Amino acid sequence: MTKLNLTRRAFAAAAVAAMSLGTPALADGHQQMDSIHFLIPGGAGGGWDGTARGTGEALTNAGLVGSASYENMSGGGGGVAIAYMIENSESQHGTLMVNSTPIVIRSLTGVFPQSFRDLTLIAGTIGDYAALVVNTDSAIQSMDDLLAAYRDDHSAVAIGGGSVPGGMDHLVAAMVMQAAGEDPLEVRYIPYDAGGAAMAALLSGEIQALSTGFSEAVDLANAGEVRILGVTSSERVDAYPDAPTMMEQGIDTTFVNWRGFFGAPTLTDAEADAYRAVIASMYDTPEWEAVRARNGWVNIHNSGDDFRTFLEEQEQVIGDLMRTLGFL
Repeated sequence: MTKLNLTRRAFAAAAVAAMSLGTPALADGHQQMDSIHFLIPGGAGGGWDGTARGTGEALTNAGLVGSASYENMSGGGGGVAIAYMIENSESQHGTLMVNSTPIVIRSLTGVFPQSFRDLTLIAGTIGDYAALVVNTDSAIQSMDDLLAAYRDDHSAVAIGGGSVPGGMDHLVAAMVMQAAGEDPLEVRYIPYDAGGAAMAALLSGEIQALSTGFSEAVDLANAGEVRILGVTSSERVDAYPDAPTMMEQGIDTTFVNWRGFFGAPTLTDAEADAYRAVIASMYDTPEWEAVRARNGWVNIHNSGDDFRTFLEEQEQVIGDLMRTLGFL
C-alpha cells in the first residue's frame, strides 16, 4: 500500500518543471511551486483542517511551495466543497481539496451525488488505521477472548464507537467480526456523539469494547486507559508496536482511514502531475517528518492511478459490507 521512494526525485524534477504556476529552482535541486490554495470541506480544528494546514506547513517550510492559503467550506458532509470544486473548475486550478474515507461512504449512501471520480485524483498522503480496544480492567485480554465472549452471547457484547450506525466505527467492528467468521448483522453496535462519550461508556462498563482510530487508541493506551486488542494494519505500527494486528490473530482484514488531495476536474495532466510530484518530494523532508510525528500520522502514499485503484478497492469492500448490513 505504501509507495514512497522508487522514482520520486526524478518524477518530481520533471513534473514540477511543467507546472505553469511558476517553478524557480531551489538550491537542493527541487523545483518550487509558487502557491497552493487548500479547500477544506469542514470547519477549523477537524481532521481535514489539520491535514491541509499540516501539509501546507511542511511544503512551505521545506521550500517546495512558495505560499499556502486555506479556505474552510463546511456543509453537506463535504458535499458543498466538492460541488464547488466541480462547478467552478476552471478557476480552481491552483486549489487542492482535502478529503478522506467519508467521500467514499457518503457517495455510496447518497449524502451527495458526486464521487471521487468527478475530481482529479492527486494523492492519498496519510492514514489512520482502526483498532478495537477494551478497558484495561477488562477480563478480555485478546481478540480470541473477545470472540469467545461474543460467540457465547453476542447480545451481551456491545461495541461502541463515535460514529453513527453505518459510519466508520460501526463498519470496522462489523468488518472485523465478519472476517472472524461471524454474522456482521449480529454485531451490537452502540453509537455515541463523539469519541469522548464512547470512551466514557467503555470506562463505565456500558460497552465491552470500543471501535476507534488507531492514533486515538495509542493515546488512550499510553494513558493507561485501554488495552488495544487489534489494529487493522497489515503489519505492526511503529507508533505502538505492542498492538497486534488483526491479521496476525487470524482475522483476515485490513482497513485504513486515508486522507489525501483532489484537484479540479479540468486540471491538465501536467498540472496534476506537478501537484503529485511536489507532494511526493515532501516525504523526503525533515519538515514533513516533524509535522507527521507531531500529529501521529502514518505515511500512506498513493499517487495518481495508484490512488484511484486504492479508492476503487475500498469502495468495493465498504459497499459490499454496507449492503450486507442493509445500509445500501
